[in-house]
Amino acid sequence: MSAVDLDELRTALGERLLEDADSLAAYAGDSSRAQPEGLPIAVARATSTDDVSTALAWANARGIRVSVRGAGTGLSGGAVAYPGGLVISLEAMNRILDIDVDNRLADVEAGVVTADLDAAALARGLFFPPDPASAQWSTIGGNIATNAGGLRCIAHGVTTDVVAALEIVLADGRVMRTGARTRKNTTGYDLTSLFTGSEGTLGVITAATVRLKPVPPGKPRTFRASFDDIEEAGRAVTAIVSGPAAPEVLELIDARSVEIIEAFHPSGLPSPGAAMLVGQTVGLAAKETAEAIAQICRRHGAVETEISDSDSLLEARRLANPALTAQGLRVSCDVGVPVAQLATVFRGIGELTVRHGRRIAVVAHAGDGNLHPTVEAGETPEEYAAAERVIDDITRLALSLGGTISGEHGIGSVKRHELPWQQDAAALDVQRAIKAALDPRGILTPGRAI
Repeated sequence: MSAVDLDELRTALGERLLEDADSLAAYAGDSSRAQPEGLPIAVARATSTDDVSTALAWANARGIRVSVRGAGTGLSGGAVAYPGGLVISLEAMNRILDIDVDNRLADVEAGVVTADLDAAALARGLFFPPDPASAQWSTIGGNIATNAGGLRCIAHGVTTDVVAALEIVLADGRVMRTGARTRKNTTGYDLTSLFTGSEGTLGVITAATVRLKPVPPGKPRTFRASFDDIEEAGRAVTAIVSGPAAPEVLELIDARSVEIIEAFHPSGLPSPGAAMLVGQTVGLAAKETAEAIAQICRRHGAVETEISDSDSLLEARRLANPALTAQGLRVSCDVGVPVAQLATVFRGIGELTVRHGRRIAVVAHAGDGNLHPTVEAGETPEEYAAAERVIDDITRLALSLGGTISGEHGIGSVKRHELPWQQDAAALDVQRAIKAALDPRGILTPGRAI
């Protein structure tokens, strides 16, 4: 890369172009186990859509590979920098532009932190339904790019279910707007859904219009049920989900994960024999619904149940990923199975633990069948490789049960080798054709996601 070329970008972006070694290193990785192969040539810390357009037009003209990042909380290696590439950071595009109470919509820039939007909506009697465990750090743009899920998915769906419209910068710098503010919209192809979950491979999302919901009336209740057999916990989840008592949150934490969370942040969370279900009910009948769920759990083997007004159980669940990471447990996956297969997948994971001789910690958005198993491994390449083989076996197990290789984290670089396990050649060809049409020079997050 010649100095003249970089001078042009420097002139256009000024101090928003970061070039010092510390900044390049700080923006090179994400929260996944994927490691950068080298440093980018620069970081464009955009503060407007115009900045993103300028940076992409510059990169496209020169064939420079681009990685896109918000808060860098992704777990699939999608935001890792390319050696000699350009990083486009959206974290400074963090304005909540409008909260439209009458239409229950919010207009936000991509760098808005999920919890900040939720807090702003709550002040107006509304809330933002997607609730990833990383809500205190993750951004709306990142959530949309990966079609993130979270704790409340069982009741409210995933991110794509709340995205009404997008502002996107294409690979050549053109700005495009998709969707509408209306509830119904059947005009043209559904480009909003196409870009939701596209992981920065088709364009850069700079702003969004998202749907909000009214805060349920009454006082929420949280519940806990402890099991001595994780398969019984899985069967309890199936019974809850197929019954009339509908929780807003239904999570599973196995005994090993509870130990790790308590060591990371002691809160008095009791250790179950095998697994714990935690969840929340809302609405005027929240107490009665929680009691009905606790009764279902007891019928399916729960040895202890508790109902509370406190959110401490859910806060402990949110600490699972940072707690596991702090223990060096970074070799994890994000599989999903039909809810009725939970008991079977837990049995299979137990068999893999014995076969490979490695402990596997499991937390799960149990209510929608999304599991996050983490394999213990030492800090050597050989140990990581062995743990990756376990992850591959867990993924194959999920697929054999009608599941998916990713429920919410996306594919990135970490899971790309698994794509042919789930998608046939025709599906892969169609996606590559779409990618080639929108990014003919292949500069946007190449070699990832598809």
